[in-house]
Amino acid sequence: MTNDRRAAAARWLRSLLAAICLAGAAGAASAQPAPPTPVPFPEALQRAAADLFSKAAIQGDRIELVIDPLIDAASGAQSVATRAMQQRLIEIVQASHPRFVVQPFTPEVLARDPVVLVGTFTAISQAGNEAPPDVFRICLSLADLKSRTVVSKGVARVTPEAVDVTPTPYFRDTPVWAKDQATEAYVKTCQGTQVGGRLEPAYIDRLGANALIQDGITEYEAQRFREALAFYRTARKLPGGDQHRVRVGTYLANAKLGRRDDAVEAFGDLVDYGLGTEQLSVRLLFRPGSTQFIDNPQTTEPYPMWLSQIATRVKQKNACLEIVGHTSRTGTPHLNERLSVARAQFIMDLLLTGMPDGRSRMIATGRGYRDNLVGTGKDDASDALDRRVEFKVIGC
Repeated sequence: MTNDRRAAAARWLRSLLAAICLAGAAGAASAQPAPPTPVPFPEALQRAAADLFSKAAIQGDRIELVIDPLIDAASGAQSVATRAMQQRLIEIVQASHPRFVVQPFTPEVLARDPVVLVGTFTAISQAGNEAPPDVFRICLSLADLKSRTVVSKGVARVTPEAVDVTPTPYFRDTPVWAKDQATEAYVKTCQGTQVGGRLEPAYIDRLGANALIQDGITEYEAQRFREALAFYRTARKLPGGDQHRVRVGTYLANAKLGRRDDAVEAFGDLVDYGLGTEQLSVRLLFRPGSTQFIDNPQTTEPYPMWLSQIATRVKQKNACLEIVGHTSRTGTPHLNERLSVARAQFIMDLLLTGMPDGRSRMIATGRGYRDNLVGTGKDDASDALDRRVEFKVIGC
């Protein structure tokens, strides 16, 4: 065979291999399962639970099961919807999957290496991009502590009708949102780990503390604030217990008990934690379309203390800040952009009253609704986190 023929044959072979690869890639893409069709909440949860328990790759006639409370994956909050999901899952297990025996979420039960159910409920857009959320996604996973693997998953999509994502009282009252490694590990265990995949060590290492933190949340929401505070203090001493949720709970319980000095110190601790992650989001509620705070003295009464602590801690750290305003989705993009900047400027002016020499170390910007965490645009307690003011540590 001549050199020309060899070169032509080589080119033909390369073209053939490329065509085969492209066909294989196209076939693989077409083989990807279509997203589940959104259905009403009860039906969606029933479907996800049926998949989760019927396909669980675990042996045994009696399997201990605990539920690590379900959360919204974007905010980390428990809501009316996630609490309803949890109760319904217990009923489904007891009625249809009796080999799973539901046990309380306690350190004592966790020490026996049960199966742990984790779940997220998150508003998403079917269109993707920056379109507003129009459905909710259920993700359920079973984490087997004995094998340290995920043994089953169940997913479904939910139509938004009759879904109540109002945060439960502890999460509604939370003044500060910050990056939380415990929440990130929970979400990754549920959403990012496939069946047979290893559990996140960061999730396992915090489980004992998480159980006590949940006890504290339960006591707080029952208005037993002293008991809640005791759980938070105990959890913080455990491995993995030095969490954002513990700091939040300590502040809230002290505030409810009227322990002002302790509440101020606890809020300062929250600020230090947020600044340490270089991102601190504070839930400051404004009147619609305004840079003035809402007309609710009970809500706004602690705002001066919050801002004073932020100014004090920033000054102590000699940090520079980008103050970022956010809005919910209501209104036009242009107006929301302007409003978010104006709110950030208003907060910066308030901070400067406590640190007048700090003007050169702060800038005010706005993101409108581009960084919504909830994104429903209801302008009520369910999406209050979207109307936050963010304090980002930047280079000076």
